[in-house]
Amino acid sequence: MKLKNYKVVVKGPAYTANSPDDFHYMDDAIFCVDHYGYISDIYMPQHEKYSTVINIARSEDYLYELKKGQYILPGFIDLHIHAPQWPNLGKSLDRPLEQWLQQYTFPLEARYADLDFARKTYNHLVSTLLSHGTTTAVYFATVHRESSLELGKICLELGQRALIGKVAMDDVNNCPDYYRDCSAEHAISETRRFIRELLALPGNEKGNVLPVITPRFIPCCSDELLSGLGEIAKETGCHIQTHCSESDWEHNFVIERYGVTDSQALYNYGLMTSKTILAHCNHISDDDMSIIESASAGIAHCPLSNFYFANSVFPLRHVLNKNINTGLGSDISAGHSPSIFEVCRHAITASKALNDGVNSQLSSEVRGYTGSSVSFREAFWLATGGGGKVLDLPIGQLREGYFFDAMVVDTNGPDSDIIIYDDDTTEDILQKLIYNTQRNNICKVWVNGENVLNKHK
Repeated sequence: MKLKNYKVVVKGPAYTANSPDDFHYMDDAIFCVDHYGYISDIYMPQHEKYSTVINIARSEDYLYELKKGQYILPGFIDLHIHAPQWPNLGKSLDRPLEQWLQQYTFPLEARYADLDFARKTYNHLVSTLLSHGTTTAVYFATVHRESSLELGKICLELGQRALIGKVAMDDVNNCPDYYRDCSAEHAISETRRFIRELLALPGNEKGNVLPVITPRFIPCCSDELLSGLGEIAKETGCHIQTHCSESDWEHNFVIERYGVTDSQALYNYGLMTSKTILAHCNHISDDDMSIIESASAGIAHCPLSNFYFANSVFPLRHVLNKNINTGLGSDISAGHSPSIFEVCRHAITASKALNDGVNSQLSSEVRGYTGSSVSFREAFWLATGGGGKVLDLPIGQLREGYFFDAMVVDTNGPDSDIIIYDDDTTEDILQKLIYNTQRNNICKVWVNGENVLNKHK
């Protein structure tokens, strides 16, 4: 029997999801990863090649076998991270969004003109995210092209799949003089150059690190800049990321400026495409949802930071019912946790709050928005396959033809909070993993079939 030449074969119980309400448990599966990092074959114990593949992989030392109590999950996808804000994690969350930006965030981001500071911070950030099982990260960097490229180099060095944007922001009324692009023309030129240079980084021949066109948000961008970035999107086909209708302030600012919402304005500027990642979207209307859905754009739901800055709960169930591509984001540092497991939990909690209501002085009949809850199954999808659909990349699922980006959760690891009993069903176990996994439970992480967890230890 002739067998393919694999890079690694991984054997063990695994969970994956094909849709928000359809997860699969594969007991003692073997995942055969080719030399390009794709899952070439998946065999279950009853398959005729199962034992042969295991024996050859073991004899040639490329078999990784899970121990009892360990489970394979797809690597998590974080759709919204402000990489330069990592030093502010857990800081100043008691301030309004506008004040938080002007007094804390912009001064910190301005420091990334210093490449040494950028390297030190970004190394620590990427290493931490990998240790939490985040195999794909979508980053806002800063206005500085050089340090934004350094983030790309670090992701390549440590093995994380990443999409990185040099932030574009030039509006003199809403950006401080010490931290903004000096003109729309300059921002557009630097964005073009960043795209070229990031794609050409040594070691990026497979495109593991991709550029993202990144207007920070409409209040920080002039009309000329938004128009120019839309032209770049049309010319290059690059991904696009920005904030959309996050808070009352931002949402109303755009309506007062243009007479239309964020979603419509972004569409008008050519910035709403199938590769657009819209962070937050808490205040979008049904008309906005129709614009987003018709463009096949995606939403990065950031439940943790929304509690602090969005002034509302994101209508996640409503968006899912409209078949809008949606995934999860940590929104570091407006979100104070780097763990997408934690984001899953907050997404579930936020949906319950919206469903049941929060004002006990109102009667139960009018207190909540009934039908808004989501389950752990849907949260699992959002963290994995949902994020992959938003990015339109073959990631987030354990299936043939997808990249082997995965983690191993060890329920028996040191100081584990996860207890599995003999009468726990496979659904019970997945629920326990979603609710209880901590950083210390994650013992193995692969990106493209490459072990990346030990690179930073």
